[in-house]
Amino acid sequence: MAPGVQLEKEQRMGFFQTILVALVFLPLLMVASHNFLQNFTAAVPRHRCYIPTGDNATTEVTGDLLKIYVPMDGNQEPDRCLQFSTPQWQLLAPNGTSTNATEPCLDGWAYDRSVFNSTIITEWHLVCGQRALKDFAQSIYMVGVLVGAPVLGGLADRLGRRALLLWCLLQIGVMGTSAAFAPNLAAYCAFRFFSGMGTAGFILNGTSLTLEWIPSQFRAMVSTILACSLTLGQLLLAGLAYAIRDWRQLQLASSVPFFLFFLYSWWIPESAHWLIVNHRPEKALRNLRRVAQINGEKLEGEGISLETLRLEMKQEEESSGPSRRSALELFRTAPMRGVTCCLMLAWFSHSFSFYHLALDLQRFRGISIFLVQLIFGAVDMPFRMLVAVVANRLGRRLTQAACLVLGGLFILASIPVPQDMEVLLIILTVLGKGLFSFSSSCSYLYTTELYPTVIRQTGLGVTYMMARLGAVAAPMVEMTQAFVSFLPLLLFGAVPITAGILVNCLPETLGVPLADTMKQVEDRARKKRSKKEELRKEARGTKKTKF
Repeated sequence: MAPGVQLEKEQRMGFFQTILVALVFLPLLMVASHNFLQNFTAAVPRHRCYIPTGDNATTEVTGDLLKIYVPMDGNQEPDRCLQFSTPQWQLLAPNGTSTNATEPCLDGWAYDRSVFNSTIITEWHLVCGQRALKDFAQSIYMVGVLVGAPVLGGLADRLGRRALLLWCLLQIGVMGTSAAFAPNLAAYCAFRFFSGMGTAGFILNGTSLTLEWIPSQFRAMVSTILACSLTLGQLLLAGLAYAIRDWRQLQLASSVPFFLFFLYSWWIPESAHWLIVNHRPEKALRNLRRVAQINGEKLEGEGISLETLRLEMKQEEESSGPSRRSALELFRTAPMRGVTCCLMLAWFSHSFSFYHLALDLQRFRGISIFLVQLIFGAVDMPFRMLVAVVANRLGRRLTQAACLVLGGLFILASIPVPQDMEVLLIILTVLGKGLFSFSSSCSYLYTTELYPTVIRQTGLGVTYMMARLGAVAAPMVEMTQAFVSFLPLLLFGAVPITAGILVNCLPETLGVPLADTMKQVEDRARKKRSKKEELRKEARGTKKTKF
């Protein structure tokens, strides 16, 4: 009996599965912190030109004297990027006027440190003419995520889930800690790039390795728990950032725990699914027996024989041929092309529209940045918690399709709503964002179940990369508002609706054991086509009988 089938026969979550979920849950909390870390480490405080007192560069001009050196903006606050070319002493007199001759800041900037003691903005002066470098630093991190998803996902299918999981944890710890001691912006960006690669790899490998040890009837629940960890991580980050106001210390606090995660993750065994399809039945047998012993089912574990695993391995090899690991395998056959294209569009669309709505939520002004982070996390939580219930009752396919379609409809419904109806717009925005969070959680589960073990991580890597591309495309689409005001909303609504309709072409995986080979996926597609043909024949026969 194959390891996957053996595990599917378990009717409850054992002690091993519970511990495994807990061990993966904790680093996922901190991964979310890294994803949103620059909300705080790159926060832009209020600033103005630094005006030294005479020749003393360590003392600056403050108070009423400041207005003779720095012009005021429309809000009667010191301009952030300009200073007077010459002191405007006449401004000290009533009704005095200035010559308006200004120049860029010559001696640097003075920053408001009432909220943050330091950020990368204050340290490397990423303001005024250098302000684009702040977004560049975050973009570099996202490029790391883009690269890490297909690269580390593909390597996991070759080298194993456990090996890549350990590597990713160590990479995040080392690179994140190094970023905390970066001497300049270039080094910081380089370290953040490799941190992004590690976070993408851990999310994919941690989720896949966990679900491959979970019986089918519990996979939706576990997938929901892991998805909620990403949301709870946003709340944890808000607390950390509130307590730690120095960017280097906050970066360090978010990175050092990964060394602990790396050490305890050596306990996690390799996926038996992966071992059996990679011709390592002896190791698979040891892992299966170890898991059975931890679960208090030693006798059941001893009932699994090496001969049974070898026979299963031989049968799979004969039926599916040599296993390939190239991403091209995702498109080699018609069934795999259909699965991959539908999933790529689904991942792209929910991320594409989610980030549009996330940017809209930043309209909350006058609210503490820490409270805003809490609000963002709290909005997603109830939707993510519903995944286990809904996906197990309605099925993965219908759940995924419904979230995409309904989320798109909420966006389209907001197009005719006037801007002064703020409450209604906020309700539509929150509901849409929650549904796309729901869709994201369901995507991890559905994608894991649709792809076979031999290429599961490669498939997850490619689809996850499409989600990152959706996040990158969202702000670009926003720019089309300059030409047609409603065009961005039309696209953000139409794309997920189209994806939701196409998702209905995918097979249902509720209650189905994980596929190990490409042939098993193709057989499912053939069975689905055969059922459709039978239904058509029955329908035609019924019509002929009526006549």
